Amino acid sequence: MTAATTEATLRDRIGSGALALVAVPLRALFSAIDYPMRLVQRVVGVVGMPYLFLIPNLAFFGTFVVIPLFINFGFSVTGGTQLYLEDRPYVGAEQYGYLLDCENVTDVSTCREDRFWRSIYNTITFVFFQVGFLVIFSLVTALVLNRKIRARGFFRSVFFFPVLLSPVVVALIWKWILLRDGLLNAFITWLGGEKILFFISPTWAMFWAIFVSIWAHMGFYTLILLAGLQAIPPDLYEAAEMDGTKPSRVFWRITLPLLWPNMLVVIVLALIKGVQIFDEVFVLTGGGPGTSTLFIVQYIYETGFASQIQNFGLAAAASVLLGAVLLVLTLAQLYAAQRREAKAA
Repeated sequence: MTAATTEATLRDRIGSGALALVAVPLRALFSAIDYPMRLVQRVVGVVGMPYLFLIPNLAFFGTFVVIPLFINFGFSVTGGTQLYLEDRPYVGAEQYGYLLDCENVTDVSTCREDRFWRSIYNTITFVFFQVGFLVIFSLVTALVLNRKIRARGFFRSVFFFPVLLSPVVVALIWKWILLRDGLLNAFITWLGGEKILFFISPTWAMFWAIFVSIWAHMGFYTLILLAGLQAIPPDLYEAAEMDGTKPSRVFWRITLPLLWPNMLVVIVLALIKGVQIFDEVFVLTGGGPGTSTLFIVQYIYETGFASQIQNFGLAAAASVLLGAVLLVLTLAQLYAAQRREAKAA
């Protein structure tokens, strides 16, 4: 036996011994776990085992989602400033009536709770532009990143990177850029222009709120659309190319219809996220100037927690109305998608 063979044999033995040292405690651990699981399976049966594993998740969901929903509804039908429900008087739909009391919904000054209606109009404006441009930009970016371009993996990482950042961090970065003495104004003055007070103008404040939100979340929705594009069979594009089909017709007849399920997911998620916008804009503009970037979630937060007189009932009623609107919009979109699929079939 040569020296090389002896060395290889010795290495194999050492490796086998190391694996045995690791395998023995692991086998003992697995046996310790397996024994009680077998006993449980004898009690609940094979059919009941999946439900047993679901119990922790259901308990967590019920504790932190379902029960708070009922508590929130309880606050919305009670009044006063007390924290505990048993100390709060029942007022029925009085909180909802106070929020919805408006002579002319197109004129905020005629509404009893004008800040609530101002936040609604601001939220509608924000969602209309943010969701619209977000879907368009995400689709264009996904189409570009799906092509065979140089450094494609690098660009995919670059577009997804903002999603990994905290919304507060995103808002702080852009706030430092947009301040009066920030980076953007420094660049403008270097070009010979005058400084722009972005957070003083309502138009500029809304524009940057929309822009920063799109910049922060576009990578996530691009990833969803990119996954949908990669799931489309390449044979369809090859057949279209052989037939001499124009690229625009390929997009409208092949890409968009097959990408529609992913587009629906993007639209629904973007809509829900847009209506619930809070942290980024709160850090970036604080709802100002005035109430020009005050959105519905910030109104709920300020009414229930940040004001001198914490009106938990009014904030809870506003959150219930917000949840109802989101539920209706989501169901409407899903219904429209089902009708579209049925019509296509």
